[in-house]
This record gives sequence, C-alpha cells and structure tokens, in this order.
Amino acid sequence: MTQGSGFTGKRCLLTGAASGIGRATALRLAREGAELFLTDRDADGLETTVSDARALGGKVAVHRALDISDYDAVVQFADDIHRTYPAMDVVMNIAGVSAWGTVDQLTHQHWKSMIDVNLMGPIHVIETFVPPMVKARRGGHLVNVSSAAGLVALPWHAAYSASKYGLRGLSEVLRFDLARHRIGVSVVVPGAVKTPLVETVQIAGVDREDPNVQKWTKRFAGHAISPERAAESILDGVRRNRYLIYTSQDIRALYLFKRTMWWPYSVAMRQTNVLFSRALRPSRR
Repeated sequence: MTQGSGFTGKRCLLTGAASGIGRATALRLAREGAELFLTDRDADGLETTVSDARALGGKVAVHRALDISDYDAVVQFADDIHRTYPAMDVVMNIAGVSAWGTVDQLTHQHWKSMIDVNLMGPIHVIETFVPPMVKARRGGHLVNVSSAAGLVALPWHAAYSASKYGLRGLSEVLRFDLARHRIGVSVVVPGAVKTPLVETVQIAGVDREDPNVQKWTKRFAGHAISPERAAESILDGVRRNRYLIYTSQDIRALYLFKRTMWWPYSVAMRQTNVLFSRALRPSRR
C-alpha cells in the first residue's frame, strides 16, 4: 500500500483473528471499512470477533476456523475464497504460539510446534494467497508478525526465536522479491503485548503455579502494551510501507543497542540469562 492510503474497501486476510493482536487489528480494520477474511483455530473466539466486527459496521466476507499449520486446510480455504473473490489487497500473518525453555528442558514437540505454527503456518498462507496478488498486478501488502525474539537473543527463547528469526528472514527476502510487483512487506516485532499468549506461554520444566514464577511472569506482563495499541502501530506501519514495525520503543532501542554496541549487548544478554534462570529455577525432569 502507498503511504497515506486507507483500508476502505480493501480485501484483508488475517490469521489469529480470535484474540489478541489479530482480533484488535480485525476490529480496527472493520471500523475503517475493510472487507475482512478471517481465520483462527479457536472457533468460538473467531465467531465473537466476526460478530463484533459486523456490529461495528464492518464486512466479514469469509471466516473459517482452521489451523494454519495444516497445509491442506489453508489450501482449501484459499481455493474457496479465490473461486468467489479477487485476490487479497492485504495479507496479515498474525497467528502464533510460544514456548520458553532451556535446551535440556524443551521437548521435540516444543521445537516442532514453534516451527509448524510460527514459520510454516505463515509460509502456507503466503504460498496460497500471495501468488494471486502477484498475478492480479494491483499491488498490495504482506504483514508477518515476528517478535522481539526475532531480533535479539532473549533468554530461554531458542525454539521460539528459531521460528521468529526465520519469519523475519523470509520477510526481508520477500520485501525485495515482491517490490517489483508493488507488494510491500512488513515484519512486526512486538515486545510484551497483553494477549492470551502472555498468560498461557509454556515454560518447559517450570511450574507456572509456583509463586516465584508467577511473580516474574506478572512482572513481564506488567510491561505489556494493549493489543489495540499494537494494531494501531501495525496499520500505521502498513500505510507508510515500513519494513520493521515496532509496537513499543523499548524494542527499537534494544535492537539499536545490539546493532551498534555488540560487546556491551553480549555482556548484557549473558547477565540477563543468569537473572532469568535464577528467577525461574526450572525443575529437573
């Protein structure tokens, strides 16, 4: 999308629309007159978002509960949409899952779920919805929601970062690959956001009910911004065709710190890792 353009009448596909950033973005787009195509694996939450979007006067053309890690389900969803509607104007990969843990505590399923949902899920959406946008020759925009963990080495985030760094790298390549088709690409790098993801994040080998663990997770949540604020940043970034979209200035500053002062950053990350591990004290299997 070109700078200053709005979303009125734009066909916008969003994953993860049942809650958090996805829901907030869908409702904001509904207010702006976009034509919405929504999905999430949470069927009840998705129905609530659809009802709320329509109550705001928004148009939800198609919605379907599915898991984006299921390639066949995504293909069927895309085929069904493209039989009736032209190509999307905006595609937003927002759905994601999270798990923390040290390498000796993470299970194979933790690693696999991070890649399947956070990386392969967006790839499934990209390969089924972006080629029709290219063929339509009308331009458009692709948004991939990565994370601060896709920029910097946050403690215990190895599995999560594997997926989110991958999504950022994919986005950077597509930023240039799709430019000649007038399709902008943005990668969103949120820090803490007040979403169900913060409340339900798996911490491998750690009892989340432990008072000490709850103290630290609440402290983390205390720095979180609202999904509505994140949605506002995302849509503003799309309008301006920004590559990196920050939802809070602390992440911008941290990434600048990493890029310009590697040695102090390395020392800080080592110290942060020690503090993090002391705070959570994972139990042995």
